[in-house]
Amino acid sequence: MASQHDPRQNHLLAALPRDEYQRLAPHLERVELTLGESLVESGKVMRHVYFPTDSIVSLLCVMEDGDSTEIAVVGAEGIVGISLFMGGETTPGRAVVQSAGGAYRLKGQLLKDEFDRASTLQYLLLRYTQALITQMAQTAVCNRHHSLDQQLCRWLLLSLDRLPSHELVMTQELIANMLGVRREGVTESAGKLQKAGLIAYHRGRISILDRPGLEARVCECYAVVKKEYDRLLSYQRPG
Repeated sequence: MASQHDPRQNHLLAALPRDEYQRLAPHLERVELTLGESLVESGKVMRHVYFPTDSIVSLLCVMEDGDSTEIAVVGAEGIVGISLFMGGETTPGRAVVQSAGGAYRLKGQLLKDEFDRASTLQYLLLRYTQALITQMAQTAVCNRHHSLDQQLCRWLLLSLDRLPSHELVMTQELIANMLGVRREGVTESAGKLQKAGLIAYHRGRISILDRPGLEARVCECYAVVKKEYDRLLSYQRPG
């Protein structure tokens, strides 16, 4: 059973065989991630990867004028910093903490060394990357073809799947920045969900009151992403 501060609260680390986990464990540094903190900046060489435990990190696509839109979220199911083991070292996007909490940081070179062993970690990271690409692609489709109400439902459900509680600490302004829309649009959509009894919003805290109700309103994009994560990240290596 994982303790309150145990790297194996992250699902990727929990899925490692004992010998692989023990090679990494002494080098895993627990860090507290604060809301709005930037872990990765556009074009900057990455030195570490992050394994969230009870935090959520947003991966953002940044435009020249500084505007940004969220293309994926990462929580306890994954890792922040795939460009390190995919060979790129840098990325044109940013990684910003969406929900504060804990994570474990690992030096990039140590991760690459373990990845190059063609170990179970390599297998898990490649499958995770495929799932993440699916989330990015579906987000792009959703932002183009579905209503803001549906996008907000998708965003809330994906965030909930990555947190141990039914509450998000998130301002409407930050949600608007994540979705790449005007704050007034988020206010209107959140108001509809609150009026329908699906959520309660007060002073930057969003409480989910009726998850089945959200699932009934969301577009198919949420189910596509969830199904692919469930398929790829069962964390069982074929015999």
